[in-house]
Amino acid sequence: MSNSKIMLGNEAIARGAYEAGVKVSAAYPGTPSTEVSENIAKYDEVYAEWSPNEKVAMEVAIGASQAGTRSMASMKHVGLNVAADPLYTCAYSGVNGGLVVVVADDPGIYSSQNEQDTRMVARAAMVPVIEPSDSEEARKFTKLAFEYSEKYDTPVILRTTTRLSHSQGVVNPEDRVCPEDKVYEHNFAKNVMMPMNAKKRHIFVEERLKKMAEDACHMEINTVSYNDTSIGVITSGIAYQYVKEALPEASVLKLGLVHPLPEKLIKEFASKVDKLIIVEELEPVIEEQVKSWGIKASGKDLFTVQGEYSANMLRSVLNGDACDIKKAADVPARPPILCPGCPHRSVYSVLKKLKLHGAGDIGCYTLGAVAPLNVVETNVCMGASISTLHGMEKAKGKDYVKNWVAVIGDSTFLHTGINSLMNMVYNKATGTVIILDNSTTGMTGHQDHPATGKTLKGETTYMINIYNLCKSIGVENVYEVDAFDIDELEKVVKRETQREAVSVIIAKSPCALLKSFVPKGKCFAIPEKCKKCGVCLVPGCPALTKNEDGTVTIDETMCNGCGLCMKRCKFDAIGFEPRNK
Repeated sequence: MSNSKIMLGNEAIARGAYEAGVKVSAAYPGTPSTEVSENIAKYDEVYAEWSPNEKVAMEVAIGASQAGTRSMASMKHVGLNVAADPLYTCAYSGVNGGLVVVVADDPGIYSSQNEQDTRMVARAAMVPVIEPSDSEEARKFTKLAFEYSEKYDTPVILRTTTRLSHSQGVVNPEDRVCPEDKVYEHNFAKNVMMPMNAKKRHIFVEERLKKMAEDACHMEINTVSYNDTSIGVITSGIAYQYVKEALPEASVLKLGLVHPLPEKLIKEFASKVDKLIIVEELEPVIEEQVKSWGIKASGKDLFTVQGEYSANMLRSVLNGDACDIKKAADVPARPPILCPGCPHRSVYSVLKKLKLHGAGDIGCYTLGAVAPLNVVETNVCMGASISTLHGMEKAKGKDYVKNWVAVIGDSTFLHTGINSLMNMVYNKATGTVIILDNSTTGMTGHQDHPATGKTLKGETTYMINIYNLCKSIGVENVYEVDAFDIDELEKVVKRETQREAVSVIIAKSPCALLKSFVPKGKCFAIPEKCKKCGVCLVPGCPALTKNEDGTVTIDETMCNGCGLCMKRCKFDAIGFEPRNK
């Protein structure tokens, strides 16, 4: 088509939602789902927001659906855990306007703390799951998801993965079609999930899934192609692309609706092939159900439950080689590291000097766990650093946590950290919380949040004051410090970690990668003054290199002029050249 475009999978999902007439989109940024919301925000006809967390985003979308409009919530797989409470109940109450939940899984754990399989959560929640296999299907299936949502009175999960989210493909955009909003009607039995109503709605949910499973045998998103019937493959999503490349002659049943499964269609397909293989990344969700119907099939006896698949991996396994996802490619290792000029490095250099342990959280600052900083020692999930510190104190006593601090980012603090801090105050804890305020949601690509003063649409809004917020919930000891003022920061941290009360230190300095960030200048080495002590190298700034003679070179193309190395040098062997204005 003349209007065909190349789009990322996430961009195509946003396009599909736009074409489906979505009016409300809510999300919390999380790789690999972030670009869905960043792209849908470009359409003026759609209200799009960054919510403080995924639970709030889900509830916003549910509210819009109940009011009668098509709505969408987007998140990564671990974000679905945060949103599980409203999702499970919405599965019972159903929808009014279509409601689609975009969830991006991360096989291979490229940017997450686990490899959770959303299909498992969806089965427990009794919510249908649609899974596209390329960008064009991402657009089309998103539109179908809204139709199914309204037809079957259910929220629908659109599952994607890192590979699909961030791969490009040809998309054929269509015009936006806005169905009339559904009329809101008072319906106590459907919308108010108290026990007497929930019991009846549970029966409805079970019948709904049975009806969908029957209808799925004829749905356009489930397709069969018969070729060589000696091998038949059942697959879905991005794994379909690997199957087509590795087994071009095989017969394939490609599932677009992966929950509930079309039992009759699968049995018919299985009866027509000599050997049945099920190819699915992560958990054997399809395989276990197929085998429970008495169908003989191979699956995880051949393929791993870990990591991301590839056409080469399928070829290797089917040729009789062992499946080894740990076999590394012959390329140099690229360990993650904080960027030059990152304010987190400055804070961690102080904590390292003071020999303090860090209860960590989810964000760029998690990299404080790796060499050469090695400060962060725990890491669970969003907001957990503060609760972890609290648990340590209640288990081991106040003196124990005087050697610990909780570190958490500004966006993560507003996501779920605030709840944990309230818990510390309420339960008479002590302990020091350091909020690393770099004025953005850095890890996922610099998205705004309630404390930046900008919405997803780029509009100016009220800027939450984190200092006042901490004060308002009863934290008496709250201090703001420039993250690069290492002398003052050291003084405050020393004092507060010994205090017999909850304290919060807000280490403020903008992320060096923000578009608004302007370096004050560049640092440069003065070799003749260098004592070769290596103190400047301790924070691990990648702009600094140790020479063979022990002196240091500073790469001016990488230096962001934060001055941390210069402040650490006691011999004036590092200078500073101000930026020309």
